[in-house]
Amino acid sequence: MATDPDINDLKAFVAVAEAGGFTAAADRLGVAKSRVSQKVSRLEASLGVSLFSRTTRRINTTPEGEFVYGRCGPLLSELTEVLEEVGQAKTGLRGPLRLSVPMELAVQSLAPLVRRFMIVYPGVQLELRSSDHIIDPVQEGIDLSFRLGWLKESRQKAVKLRDFEQVVVASPDYLARAGMPQTPVDLANHDWIALSLLPAPLTWSFVHQDGREERVQVRGQCKTDATTLLRALLREGMGISVLHELYAAPDLSAGALVRLLPEWHLPRVGLYAVYPPGRFVSPRARALVEFCRSELAGF
Repeated sequence: MATDPDINDLKAFVAVAEAGGFTAAADRLGVAKSRVSQKVSRLEASLGVSLFSRTTRRINTTPEGEFVYGRCGPLLSELTEVLEEVGQAKTGLRGPLRLSVPMELAVQSLAPLVRRFMIVYPGVQLELRSSDHIIDPVQEGIDLSFRLGWLKESRQKAVKLRDFEQVVVASPDYLARAGMPQTPVDLANHDWIALSLLPAPLTWSFVHQDGREERVQVRGQCKTDATTLLRALLREGMGISVLHELYAAPDLSAGALVRLLPEWHLPRVGLYAVYPPGRFVSPRARALVEFCRSELAGF
């Protein structure tokens, strides 16, 4: 005889549907893969339907699974949020918080912010995943992502923490060898280090402080997909490139890099905190966003 569905089995099903597999769901829930499989099988038996179609390579929700997820997923997220908020209002902020942060941002700025946050909220267990590449926050079980640049339209909810300027930089050694560019057009005759993460890493639009505009196409003798390596190549005198002021500040202060064309400006970029899609937002993630917004206000 079929039993009534168990809410814990429903949680396991939703985790598999969102993570795209049993292994990823098990990592997200912090339990064994066999336990997740057992819970989903028990839910399927209770409902009398198959919720997933399984192959050797991938797993997909069945039409019945899509229906259950579409109706129950938002309700379960809202219930989880309510219970977390009630519980943590009584006991204080605690529990896991998984972040995705670009490597350079983590090293340069987020590390001291996180240290101060953990002093205020010692009950939070933090996991940092650093990468310059965009990952799937749902599949990876990410509670909050930090991104520096421009965001495309997506299902994800983003909070802008602040704006930063982009600056053109090079090392003193490179400038002694190749000369100092006087206008953006001069950059076309210099060696350029391209950051391949950008949609158009060799095309730049400048605006002078008097309102004049210039658009330049540079030539990328060298390219990299990591901002940390880009800074290292710049310090080694490989050429000229653009850094966010947040990343460039230490090298500019130390004299390892020199800012070029200070009277010309590039579009400003934003520092964003990005929540994963879905209605549920971890109270810990919200607390960190507000903490960072307050800390960065005086930068």
